[in-house]
Amino acid sequence: MWRSVVERNVVGFRRQWAAFVTGFAEPVFYLLSLGIGVGSLVPVVVTDGGQEVGYAAFVAPAMLAASAMNGAIMDSTFNVFFKLRYARIYDAMLATPLGPRDIAVGEVVWSLIRGGVYALVFYLVALAVGVVESWWSLLAVPAAVFIGLAFSAVGMFATTFMRSWVDFDWVMLVIQPLFLLSATFFPLGTYPGWAQPIVQATPLYHGVALERGLMLGEVGWGLLWHVGYLVALGAVGVWATSRRIETLLRS
Repeated sequence: MWRSVVERNVVGFRRQWAAFVTGFAEPVFYLLSLGIGVGSLVPVVVTDGGQEVGYAAFVAPAMLAASAMNGAIMDSTFNVFFKLRYARIYDAMLATPLGPRDIAVGEVVWSLIRGGVYALVFYLVALAVGVVESWWSLLAVPAAVFIGLAFSAVGMFATTFMRSWVDFDWVMLVIQPLFLLSATFFPLGTYPGWAQPIVQATPLYHGVALERGLMLGEVGWGLLWHVGYLVALGAVGVWATSRRIETLLRS
């Protein structure tokens, strides 16, 4: 049943394709300006795994993770809020055989698709500029699905509590520090000791660590921990979102 929710989003996206650029452009600009520009001044970075890589190659996996995050957040917050509070689309859906869980799963799956497209396009850009270091990077785009799952589920859950567009300032207040401080531009070891556990608790850090391990060839069993974290967060988010939608629309 949730497939009908995805199909509706696909049809709507055909008329709003320009919105794709908003979530994709920022990580690409960061890669080109910081990764390549700063990379000319900082030629080598030592990863937390002890590998020496160029700065652009170090930053690229983090920007891919950020692309997946942006795609998921854009759909699971702004678009969901409009459908929930203004267009009342979910009210109409519940008049059909669709249930709250179908709506939650359908919206999350669509966010995964959009985040996956962002990640794929970014990966092709990274490949074109020569910052892909390993054949393991072929798994980077499928891995981005886990990042999208976590952020779309949590983002949609948070959206169910928002009352007006002003509340989206809180979304940016959370996303921007995550983007800048989740070991995206610097190895985890460069953070103060007290800050490292905080960084490691953030979902984007796990996405960055997963993508960096694959794109730099630092593959080990530890990557499964990052996958497990993201999947668990996504599962809890989907469950909580379906409960919230049921409470809001059937009360």
